[in-house]
Amino acid sequence: MSPIIENTDVVVVGGGPGGSTVATLLARRGHRVVLLEKETFPRYQIGESLLPSTVHGIGRLLGVTEELEKAAFMVKRGGSFRWGTNPVPWNFLFAIAPELSGPTSYAYQVERMKFDEILLRNAARHGVDVRENGPVTSVVDDAERVRGVRYTGPDGVEREVRASFVVDASGNRSRVHQHVGGERVYSEFFRNIALFGYFEGGKRLPAPDSGNILCAAFDEGWIWYIPLSDTLTSVGAVISREHAARLQGDQEQALLGFVDRCAIVKDFLSGATRVTEGVYGELRTRKDYSYTNSTFHRPGMVLVGDAACFIDPVFSTGVHLATYAGLLAARSISSVLAGDVSEERAFGEFEGRYRREYRVFYEFLSAFYDMQSTEESYFWKARKVTNFSTTDLEAFVSLVGGVHSGENALAAFRDSSGALADAVERTGDMQTPSGERMHHLFGTPVVREVMQEMNNIQVRGVQGTAARELPLLDGGLVPAPDGLSWVEPATLLEEAR
Repeated sequence: MSPIIENTDVVVVGGGPGGSTVATLLARRGHRVVLLEKETFPRYQIGESLLPSTVHGIGRLLGVTEELEKAAFMVKRGGSFRWGTNPVPWNFLFAIAPELSGPTSYAYQVERMKFDEILLRNAARHGVDVRENGPVTSVVDDAERVRGVRYTGPDGVEREVRASFVVDASGNRSRVHQHVGGERVYSEFFRNIALFGYFEGGKRLPAPDSGNILCAAFDEGWIWYIPLSDTLTSVGAVISREHAARLQGDQEQALLGFVDRCAIVKDFLSGATRVTEGVYGELRTRKDYSYTNSTFHRPGMVLVGDAACFIDPVFSTGVHLATYAGLLAARSISSVLAGDVSEERAFGEFEGRYRREYRVFYEFLSAFYDMQSTEESYFWKARKVTNFSTTDLEAFVSLVGGVHSGENALAAFRDSSGALADAVERTGDMQTPSGERMHHLFGTPVVREVMQEMNNIQVRGVQGTAARELPLLDGGLVPAPDGLSWVEPATLLEEAR
Protein backbone atom coordinates (compact mmCIF):
# COMPACT_ATOMS: atom_id res chain seq x y z
CA MET A 1 0.00 0.00 0.00
CA SER A 2 1.39 3.41 -1.00
CA PRO A 3 1.95 5.95 1.78
CA ILE A 4 -0.29 8.99 2.18
CA ILE A 5 1.50 11.91 0.52
CA GLU A 6 1.34 15.57 1.51
CA ASN A 7 3.38 18.67 0.72
CA THR A 8 4.87 21.44 2.84
CA ASP A 9 7.72 23.95 2.70
CA VAL A 10 9.98 22.42 5.35
CA VAL A 11 9.93 19.23 7.39
CA VAL A 12 11.94 19.17 10.62
CA VAL A 13 12.95 15.81 12.10
CA GLY A 14 13.31 16.05 15.89
CA GLY A 15 11.61 18.25 18.48
CA GLY A 16 14.56 19.08 20.72
CA PRO A 17 15.94 22.62 21.11
CA GLY A 18 17.55 22.69 17.66
CA GLY A 19 14.47 21.39 15.87
CA SER A 20 12.06 23.62 17.79
CA THR A 21 14.26 26.65 17.13
CA VAL A 22 14.50 26.24 13.36
CA ALA A 23 10.82 25.33 13.06
CA THR A 24 9.62 28.34 15.07
CA LEU A 25 11.83 30.84 13.24
CA LEU A 26 10.71 29.52 9.85
CA ALA A 27 7.08 29.71 10.89
CA ARG A 28 7.64 33.30 11.99
CA ARG A 29 8.62 34.05 8.38
CA GLY A 30 5.34 32.54 7.16
CA HIS A 31 6.64 29.18 5.93
CA ARG A 32 4.66 25.96 6.30
CA VAL A 33 6.57 23.67 8.66
CA VAL A 34 5.89 20.08 9.75
CA LEU A 35 7.89 18.90 12.77
CA LEU A 36 8.15 15.13 13.34
CA GLU A 37 9.15 13.89 16.79
CA LYS A 38 9.50 10.16 17.43
CA GLU A 39 8.68 10.43 21.16
CA THR A 40 5.87 12.04 23.11
CA PHE A 41 6.87 15.08 25.17
CA PRO A 42 7.81 15.55 27.92
CA ARG A 43 10.68 13.10 27.59
CA TYR A 44 14.05 12.77 29.35
CA GLN A 45 17.20 14.33 27.90
CA ILE A 46 20.63 15.18 29.27
CA GLY A 47 22.27 18.58 28.74
CA GLU A 48 20.79 20.62 31.55
CA SER A 49 23.13 23.59 31.91
CA LEU A 50 22.40 26.44 29.49
CA LEU A 51 24.42 29.44 28.28
CA PRO A 52 23.18 33.04 28.31
CA SER A 53 23.26 33.09 24.50
CA THR A 54 20.47 30.50 24.45
CA VAL A 55 18.37 32.08 27.20
CA HIS A 56 18.60 35.74 26.18
CA GLY A 57 19.47 35.53 22.48
CA ILE A 58 17.62 32.57 21.02
CA GLY A 59 14.96 32.69 23.74
CA ARG A 60 14.13 36.28 22.79
CA LEU A 61 13.87 35.43 19.09
CA LEU A 62 11.58 32.50 19.90
CA GLY A 63 9.41 34.58 22.22
CA VAL A 64 9.81 32.34 25.29
CA THR A 65 11.59 34.75 27.64
CA GLU A 66 8.63 35.22 29.99
CA GLU A 67 7.73 31.54 29.92
CA LEU A 68 11.27 30.57 30.91
CA GLU A 69 11.12 33.04 33.77
CA LYS A 70 7.81 31.60 34.98
CA ALA A 71 9.26 28.07 34.91
CA ALA A 72 11.41 29.05 37.91
CA PHE A 73 14.53 27.24 36.73
CA MET A 74 17.68 27.57 38.84
CA VAL A 75 19.51 30.79 37.96
CA LYS A 76 23.08 30.21 36.79
CA ARG A 77 25.23 33.33 37.20
CA GLY A 78 28.46 31.64 36.16
CA GLY A 79 30.59 28.63 36.94
CA SER A 80 32.74 27.27 39.73
CA PHE A 81 35.81 25.12 38.99
CA ARG A 82 38.27 23.00 40.89
CA TRP A 83 40.52 22.60 37.87
CA GLY A 84 44.15 22.77 36.82
CA THR A 85 47.09 23.23 39.14
CA ASN A 86 45.39 25.67 41.50
CA PRO A 87 44.18 23.66 44.53
CA VAL A 88 41.75 26.47 45.42
CA PRO A 89 38.38 26.40 43.58
CA TRP A 90 37.71 29.47 41.46
CA ASN A 91 34.60 31.22 40.13
CA PHE A 92 33.65 33.29 37.12
CA LEU A 93 30.51 35.35 36.50
CA PHE A 94 28.85 35.99 33.14
CA ALA A 95 28.52 39.65 34.18
CA ILE A 96 32.18 40.21 33.32
CA ALA A 97 31.47 39.96 29.56
CA PRO A 98 30.24 43.24 28.02
CA GLU A 99 27.81 41.33 25.79
CA LEU A 100 26.13 39.71 28.79
CA SER A 101 26.36 42.26 31.57
CA GLY A 102 23.37 43.88 33.17
CA PRO A 103 19.99 42.13 33.26
CA THR A 104 21.21 39.35 30.95
CA SER A 105 24.18 38.17 33.00
CA TYR A 106 22.75 34.77 33.81
CA ALA A 107 21.49 31.53 32.30
CA TYR A 108 19.46 28.64 33.71
CA GLN A 109 20.01 25.11 34.95
CA VAL A 110 17.01 23.30 33.50
CA GLU A 111 15.24 20.00 33.65
CA ARG A 112 15.31 19.25 29.95
CA MET A 113 11.92 17.54 30.09
CA LYS A 114 10.41 20.91 31.03
CA PHE A 115 12.66 23.16 28.93
CA ASP A 116 12.32 21.16 25.69
CA GLU A 117 8.55 20.98 26.08
CA ILE A 118 8.36 24.77 26.47
CA LEU A 119 10.18 25.18 23.15
CA LEU A 120 8.13 22.53 21.35
CA ARG A 121 4.75 23.89 22.49
CA ASN A 122 5.95 27.37 21.57
CA ALA A 123 6.66 26.11 18.04
CA ALA A 124 3.09 24.85 17.80
CA ARG A 125 1.74 28.21 18.98
CA HIS A 126 3.69 29.87 16.17
CA GLY A 127 1.95 27.69 13.59
CA VAL A 128 4.30 24.72 13.31
CA ASP A 129 2.47 21.44 12.61
CA VAL A 130 3.96 19.42 15.49
CA ARG A 131 3.45 15.64 15.22
CA GLU A 132 4.67 13.55 18.14
CA ASN A 133 5.08 9.79 18.26
CA GLY A 134 5.95 9.88 14.57
CA PRO A 135 9.34 8.27 13.89
CA VAL A 136 10.92 8.88 10.49
CA THR A 137 11.48 5.62 8.63
CA SER A 138 13.26 6.85 5.51
CA VAL A 139 14.43 9.89 3.58
CA VAL A 140 13.06 10.55 0.10
CA ASP A 141 15.77 11.72 -2.27
CA ASP A 142 17.20 11.40 -5.76
CA ALA A 143 20.47 12.24 -7.48
CA GLU A 144 19.73 15.97 -7.33
CA ARG A 145 18.41 16.62 -3.82
CA VAL A 146 16.45 15.44 -0.80
CA ARG A 147 12.70 15.66 -1.45
CA GLY A 148 11.12 14.74 1.88
CA VAL A 149 10.73 11.95 4.45
CA ARG A 150 8.50 9.00 5.25
CA TYR A 151 7.28 8.42 8.79
CA THR A 152 4.86 6.26 10.72
CA GLY A 153 2.13 8.04 12.65
CA PRO A 154 0.62 7.00 16.00
CA ASP A 155 -2.06 5.12 14.06
CA GLY A 156 0.57 2.94 12.39
CA VAL A 157 -0.11 4.42 8.95
CA GLU A 158 2.91 5.31 6.81
CA ARG A 159 2.94 8.85 5.46
CA GLU A 160 5.23 10.81 3.19
CA VAL A 161 5.89 14.50 3.63
CA ARG A 162 7.44 16.19 0.59
CA ALA A 163 9.20 19.47 1.21
CA SER A 164 11.64 21.94 -0.29
CA PHE A 165 13.93 21.30 2.69
CA VAL A 166 14.45 18.63 5.32
CA VAL A 167 16.11 19.63 8.60
CA ASP A 168 17.64 16.75 10.55
CA ALA A 169 17.58 17.70 14.23
CA SER A 170 17.06 14.13 15.39
CA GLY A 171 20.09 13.85 17.67
CA ASN A 172 23.21 11.73 17.85
CA ARG A 173 21.62 8.26 17.68
CA SER A 174 19.49 8.71 14.58
CA ARG A 175 20.73 7.61 11.17
CA VAL A 176 18.91 10.31 9.23
CA HIS A 177 22.13 12.33 9.03
CA GLN A 178 23.67 9.72 6.73
CA HIS A 179 21.59 11.06 3.85
CA VAL A 180 23.64 14.25 3.60
CA GLY A 181 26.62 12.10 2.56
CA GLY A 182 30.09 12.31 4.01
CA GLU A 183 30.94 10.56 7.26
CA ARG A 184 30.85 11.09 11.02
CA VAL A 185 34.39 11.75 12.23
CA TYR A 186 35.02 11.02 15.92
CA SER A 187 37.51 13.04 17.92
CA GLU A 188 40.74 11.28 18.83
CA PHE A 189 41.22 13.75 21.68
CA PHE A 190 37.82 13.65 23.42
CA ARG A 191 37.50 9.87 23.67
CA ASN A 192 35.59 10.07 26.91
CA ILE A 193 32.74 8.28 28.66
CA ALA A 194 30.15 9.92 30.90
CA LEU A 195 28.31 8.13 33.72
CA PHE A 196 25.60 10.18 35.40
CA GLY A 197 22.66 10.11 37.78
CA TYR A 198 20.65 12.33 40.15
CA PHE A 199 20.80 13.05 43.86
CA GLU A 200 18.45 14.60 46.42
CA GLY A 201 19.70 16.75 49.27
CA GLY A 202 23.10 17.84 47.95
CA LYS A 203 24.73 21.00 49.26
CA ARG A 204 24.78 24.31 47.40
CA LEU A 205 27.37 27.01 46.94
CA PRO A 206 26.67 30.13 48.99
CA ALA A 207 24.15 32.58 47.52
CA PRO A 208 24.04 34.29 45.09
CA ASP A 209 26.13 31.61 43.35
CA SER A 210 24.05 28.66 44.57
CA GLY A 211 22.86 27.96 41.03
CA ASN A 212 26.34 27.81 39.50
CA ILE A 213 27.54 24.68 37.77
CA LEU A 214 30.46 23.10 39.63
CA CYS A 215 33.08 21.22 37.63
CA ALA A 216 35.77 19.45 39.62
CA ALA A 217 38.70 17.49 38.25
CA PHE A 218 40.23 14.35 39.73
CA ASP A 219 42.98 12.03 38.50
CA GLU A 220 40.86 9.99 36.06
CA GLY A 221 38.65 12.81 34.76
CA TRP A 222 36.16 15.32 36.15
CA ILE A 223 32.68 15.55 37.68
CA TRP A 224 29.81 17.91 36.91
CA TYR A 225 27.52 19.02 39.72
CA ILE A 226 24.43 20.83 38.40
CA PRO A 227 21.76 22.10 40.82
CA LEU A 228 18.39 21.66 39.09
CA SER A 229 16.30 22.76 42.08
CA ASP A 230 16.83 23.52 45.75
CA THR A 231 17.17 19.76 46.36
CA LEU A 232 17.71 17.93 43.02
CA THR A 233 21.24 17.71 41.55
CA SER A 234 22.54 16.21 38.32
CA VAL A 235 25.92 14.54 38.91
CA GLY A 236 28.08 13.01 36.21
CA ALA A 237 31.60 11.65 35.96
CA VAL A 238 33.50 12.12 32.68
CA ILE A 239 36.47 9.76 32.33
CA SER A 240 38.79 8.83 29.50
CA ARG A 241 38.35 5.53 27.66
CA GLU A 242 41.48 4.08 29.24
CA HIS A 243 39.52 3.88 32.50
CA ALA A 244 36.39 2.41 30.90
CA ALA A 245 36.89 -0.93 32.65
CA ARG A 246 35.93 0.76 35.90
CA LEU A 247 32.37 1.10 34.57
CA GLN A 248 31.94 -2.64 34.23
CA GLY A 249 29.74 -4.26 36.84
CA ASP A 250 27.99 -2.14 39.48
CA GLN A 251 27.62 1.33 37.94
CA GLU A 252 26.37 2.90 41.16
CA GLN A 253 29.52 1.84 42.96
CA ALA A 254 31.54 3.13 40.02
CA LEU A 255 29.90 6.57 40.18
CA LEU A 256 30.24 6.76 43.96
CA GLY A 257 33.84 5.66 43.61
CA PHE A 258 34.55 8.59 41.30
CA VAL A 259 32.80 10.92 43.73
CA ASP A 260 35.08 9.65 46.50
CA ARG A 261 38.07 10.62 44.34
CA CYS A 262 36.84 14.24 44.15
CA ALA A 263 36.94 15.88 47.59
CA ILE A 264 34.70 18.89 46.94
CA VAL A 265 31.92 16.87 45.28
CA LYS A 266 32.19 14.19 47.96
CA ASP A 267 31.60 16.86 50.57
CA PHE A 268 28.65 18.34 48.66
CA LEU A 269 27.02 14.89 48.46
CA SER A 270 27.84 13.84 52.03
CA GLY A 271 24.23 14.14 53.17
CA ALA A 272 22.56 13.35 49.82
CA THR A 273 20.83 10.21 48.52
CA ARG A 274 20.75 9.00 44.95
CA VAL A 275 17.37 9.08 43.23
CA THR A 276 16.43 5.49 42.40
CA GLU A 277 12.85 5.80 41.13
CA GLY A 278 11.09 7.57 38.29
CA VAL A 279 12.69 9.18 35.26
CA TYR A 280 15.71 10.32 37.30
CA GLY A 281 16.22 6.95 38.97
CA GLU A 282 18.29 5.42 36.18
CA LEU A 283 22.07 5.62 35.92
CA ARG A 284 22.98 6.44 32.32
CA THR A 285 26.13 6.45 30.20
CA ARG A 286 27.23 8.16 27.00
CA LYS A 287 30.40 7.35 25.10
CA ASP A 288 32.11 8.40 21.88
CA TYR A 289 30.05 11.57 21.93
CA SER A 290 32.64 13.97 20.45
CA TYR A 291 32.35 14.06 16.67
CA THR A 292 31.57 16.16 13.65
CA ASN A 293 30.10 15.24 10.29
CA SER A 294 32.31 15.89 7.28
CA THR A 295 29.45 17.84 5.70
CA PHE A 296 26.47 19.56 7.28
CA HIS A 297 24.23 19.89 4.22
CA ARG A 298 23.39 18.77 0.72
CA PRO A 299 20.77 20.18 -1.66
CA GLY A 300 17.45 19.96 0.13
CA MET A 301 18.78 18.85 3.53
CA VAL A 302 20.67 20.32 6.49
CA LEU A 303 21.93 18.95 9.83
CA VAL A 304 21.34 20.78 13.13
CA GLY A 305 22.57 20.08 16.66
CA ASP A 306 23.78 16.62 17.67
CA ALA A 307 22.89 15.31 14.21
CA ALA A 308 25.79 17.43 12.95
CA CYS A 309 28.33 17.61 15.79
CA PHE A 310 29.03 17.55 19.50
CA ILE A 311 32.16 18.34 21.50
CA ASP A 312 32.22 17.81 25.25
CA PRO A 313 29.98 18.70 28.19
CA VAL A 314 32.50 20.65 30.27
CA PHE A 315 31.22 24.10 29.23
CA SER A 316 27.65 23.09 28.40
CA THR A 317 27.89 23.87 24.68
CA GLY A 318 25.42 21.25 23.41
CA VAL A 319 22.17 23.24 23.55
CA HIS A 320 24.03 26.39 22.50
CA LEU A 321 25.39 24.75 19.34
CA ALA A 322 22.00 23.20 18.56
CA THR A 323 19.97 26.39 18.91
CA TYR A 324 22.59 28.50 17.14
CA ALA A 325 22.56 26.02 14.27
CA GLY A 326 18.75 26.22 14.25
CA LEU A 327 18.99 29.98 13.83
CA LEU A 328 21.56 29.67 11.03
CA ALA A 329 19.51 27.00 9.23
CA ALA A 330 16.32 29.08 9.49
CA ARG A 331 18.10 32.08 7.98
CA SER A 332 19.42 30.00 5.11
CA ILE A 333 16.14 28.25 4.30
CA SER A 334 14.10 31.46 4.49
CA SER A 335 16.54 33.24 2.19
CA VAL A 336 16.41 30.48 -0.40
CA LEU A 337 12.63 30.09 -0.29
CA ALA A 338 12.26 33.85 -0.75
CA GLY A 339 14.59 33.78 -3.75
CA ASP A 340 16.95 36.28 -2.15
CA VAL A 341 20.08 34.10 -2.01
CA SER A 342 21.15 30.97 -3.88
CA GLU A 343 21.05 27.68 -1.98
CA GLU A 344 24.78 27.20 -2.40
CA ARG A 345 25.60 30.64 -0.99
CA ALA A 346 23.06 30.48 1.85
CA PHE A 347 24.24 27.11 3.11
CA GLY A 348 27.87 28.00 2.59
CA GLU A 349 27.21 30.75 5.14
CA PHE A 350 25.40 28.27 7.38
CA GLU A 351 28.20 25.74 7.38
CA GLY A 352 30.96 28.34 7.63
CA ARG A 353 29.50 29.95 10.73
CA TYR A 354 28.51 26.65 12.31
CA ARG A 355 31.96 25.11 11.85
CA ARG A 356 33.61 28.30 13.08
CA GLU A 357 31.61 28.10 16.32
CA TYR A 358 32.42 24.43 16.74
CA ARG A 359 36.10 24.93 15.95
CA VAL A 360 36.63 27.72 18.49
CA PHE A 361 35.07 25.67 21.28
CA TYR A 362 36.95 22.54 20.23
CA GLU A 363 40.33 24.29 20.24
CA PHE A 364 39.67 25.94 23.59
CA LEU A 365 38.36 22.79 25.26
CA SER A 366 41.37 20.84 24.03
CA ALA A 367 43.57 23.29 25.92
CA PHE A 368 41.25 23.34 28.93
CA TYR A 369 41.87 19.62 29.46
CA ASP A 370 45.50 20.44 30.22
CA MET A 371 45.40 19.95 33.98
CA GLN A 372 48.92 21.32 34.37
CA SER A 373 47.80 24.91 33.72
CA THR A 374 46.40 27.70 35.87
CA GLU A 375 43.16 29.57 35.26
CA GLU A 376 45.15 32.52 33.87
CA SER A 377 46.49 30.22 31.15
CA TYR A 378 42.97 29.13 30.26
CA PHE A 379 41.87 32.77 29.97
CA TRP A 380 44.80 33.53 27.67
CA LYS A 381 43.92 30.55 25.50
CA ALA A 382 40.33 31.78 25.21
CA ARG A 383 41.54 35.13 23.89
CA LYS A 384 43.88 33.38 21.48
CA VAL A 385 41.20 31.14 19.92
CA THR A 386 38.60 33.92 19.74
CA ASN A 387 41.10 36.52 18.48
CA PHE A 388 39.52 39.08 20.81
CA SER A 389 41.27 42.41 21.36
CA THR A 390 39.91 42.49 24.92
CA THR A 391 41.40 41.18 28.14
CA ASP A 392 42.01 37.47 28.55
CA LEU A 393 39.26 37.18 31.15
CA GLU A 394 36.67 38.99 29.02
CA ALA A 395 37.47 36.66 26.14
CA PHE A 396 37.07 33.63 28.41
CA VAL A 397 33.65 34.68 29.71
CA SER A 398 32.40 35.77 26.28
CA LEU A 399 33.44 32.37 24.93
CA VAL A 400 31.88 30.25 27.67
CA GLY A 401 28.78 32.47 27.60
CA GLY A 402 28.25 31.63 23.92
CA VAL A 403 28.57 35.18 22.56
CA HIS A 404 32.14 35.33 21.25
CA SER A 405 31.07 35.09 17.60
CA GLY A 406 29.78 38.66 17.53
CA GLU A 407 26.29 37.51 16.51
CA ASN A 408 24.01 40.27 17.79
CA ALA A 409 21.12 37.82 17.83
CA LEU A 410 22.84 35.83 20.60
CA ALA A 411 23.38 38.68 23.04
CA ALA A 412 21.44 41.56 24.52
CA PHE A 413 23.58 44.66 24.96
CA ARG A 414 22.84 46.86 27.97
CA ASP A 415 24.61 49.52 29.95
CA SER A 416 26.59 47.34 32.30
CA SER A 417 28.61 49.36 34.77
CA GLY A 418 25.96 49.53 37.50
CA ALA A 419 25.04 45.85 37.28
CA LEU A 420 28.66 44.78 37.34
CA ALA A 421 29.45 46.97 40.32
CA ASP A 422 26.47 45.43 42.10
CA ALA A 423 27.75 41.95 41.28
CA VAL A 424 31.16 42.81 42.69
CA GLU A 425 29.58 44.23 45.83
CA ARG A 426 27.60 41.04 46.44
CA THR A 427 30.20 38.49 45.37
CA GLY A 428 33.77 38.21 46.56
CA ASP A 429 35.89 35.44 47.97
CA MET A 430 33.60 32.95 49.70
CA GLN A 431 33.52 29.70 51.59
CA THR A 432 31.95 26.43 50.49
CA PRO A 433 29.56 24.72 52.90
CA SER A 434 32.54 22.79 54.28
CA GLY A 435 34.48 25.97 54.99
CA GLU A 436 36.84 25.71 52.01
CA ARG A 437 37.83 29.12 50.70
CA MET A 438 36.94 29.86 47.08
CA HIS A 439 38.69 32.53 45.05
CA HIS A 440 36.45 34.83 43.01
CA LEU A 441 37.81 36.30 39.82
CA PHE A 442 36.43 39.74 40.67
CA GLY A 443 39.30 40.02 43.13
CA THR A 444 41.95 40.28 40.41
CA PRO A 445 43.39 43.56 39.08
CA VAL A 446 42.48 42.71 35.48
CA VAL A 447 38.80 42.55 36.39
CA ARG A 448 38.92 45.96 38.02
CA GLU A 449 40.32 47.27 34.72
CA VAL A 450 37.47 45.64 32.84
CA MET A 451 34.98 47.32 35.18
CA GLN A 452 36.43 50.73 34.28
CA GLU A 453 36.28 49.92 30.56
CA MET A 454 32.63 48.92 30.86
CA ASN A 455 31.68 52.47 31.75
CA ASN A 456 32.33 53.25 28.07
CA ILE A 457 30.01 50.58 26.65
CA GLN A 458 27.28 52.05 24.49
CA VAL A 459 23.68 51.13 25.17
CA ARG A 460 22.05 49.03 22.47
CA GLY A 461 18.38 48.20 22.23
CA VAL A 462 17.02 44.69 22.55
CA GLN A 463 13.55 45.08 21.07
CA GLY A 464 13.86 41.92 18.99
CA THR A 465 15.81 43.32 16.04
CA ALA A 466 19.47 42.82 15.31
CA ALA A 467 21.81 45.75 14.76
CA ARG A 468 23.66 45.87 11.46
CA GLU A 469 26.62 43.52 11.47
CA LEU A 470 29.72 43.10 9.37
CA PRO A 471 30.24 39.76 7.59
CA LEU A 472 31.57 37.13 9.97
CA LEU A 473 33.18 35.18 7.11
CA ASP A 474 35.33 36.60 4.31
CA GLY A 475 33.01 37.62 1.50
CA GLY A 476 30.08 36.32 3.51
CA LEU A 477 26.49 37.32 4.14
CA VAL A 478 25.00 39.25 7.05
CA PRO A 479 21.75 38.80 8.98
CA ALA A 480 18.70 40.78 7.90
CA PRO A 481 17.56 43.46 10.40
CA ASP A 482 15.15 41.01 12.08
CA GLY A 483 17.87 38.35 12.31
CA LEU A 484 15.80 35.69 10.51
CA SER A 485 17.37 35.57 7.02
CA TRP A 486 20.54 36.46 5.12
CA VAL A 487 21.22 39.50 2.97
CA GLU A 488 24.19 40.70 0.99
CA PRO A 489 26.16 43.38 2.86
CA ALA A 490 25.77 45.72 -0.08
CA THR A 491 21.98 45.48 0.27
CA LEU A 492 22.07 46.87 3.79
CA LEU A 493 24.43 49.63 2.71
CA GLU A 494 22.01 50.65 -0.03
CA GLU A 495 19.12 50.66 2.45
CA ALA A 496 21.14 52.78 4.85
CA ARG A 497 21.60 55.40 2.16
